[in-house]
Amino acid sequence: MTTYHPNLDENGAKVVLTTPSQPSPLSAWSNPIEVATVIPNGVLPTALNGIPLSNWTAAPNTLSAWEALAAQSNVSEPVFTPPPHKKHAAGVVIEESDGRIWLMSPSNSHGGYINTLPKGQVDPGASKQATAIKEAFEESGLHVELTEFLIDTDRTTSYTRYYRAKRIGGNPADMGWESQAIHLVPRNMLNLHLIHPSDQPLLKLLLKEKNEI
Repeated sequence: MTTYHPNLDENGAKVVLTTPSQPSPLSAWSNPIEVATVIPNGVLPTALNGIPLSNWTAAPNTLSAWEALAAQSNVSEPVFTPPPHKKHAAGVVIEESDGRIWLMSPSNSHGGYINTLPKGQVDPGASKQATAIKEAFEESGLHVELTEFLIDTDRTTSYTRYYRAKRIGGNPADMGWESQAIHLVPRNMLNLHLIHPSDQPLLKLLLKEKNEI
């Protein structure tokens, strides 16, 4: 039986999921030492760590609206100095109050990624902060607020700025077509999930931070 993502791609076409992900038991969401996984339109608890898990129906739909939202975060950051041949991208490390971190599984392991963090290319006229918030929503269904600059990383085709962020709303089951699963992973298990070479500098930083806590 063919499994399709419930959301159409950017061209309005159906997305076949060749190897669909499997959800975790609902009990995993309330246990901070377990990995919790949801698939598109999957079942979730009504809230997590005191914050509702509900669709972000008022998400911006214009560039100016995303920029206005990003301006509310008031995050300072260093000068961005990417290599001249690399695309500019921005992403987020979304940390839950129970210490777990949100990851996404690209549909059909696109780009060779089994799991990774939400990120995307910075479109002309867009800021990196607005891009990070927008990509978090499109790839994970989450409404996030940026809290600080984290790291710049040199990836395969892009130079990517990552911000630390916190979830303030949204629903991971509302993930866009680019994601086939969203995971909430304990930090000490990130090395089992972030295995792509491009994610290693970020993984090293996150594991170092855990050891310093």
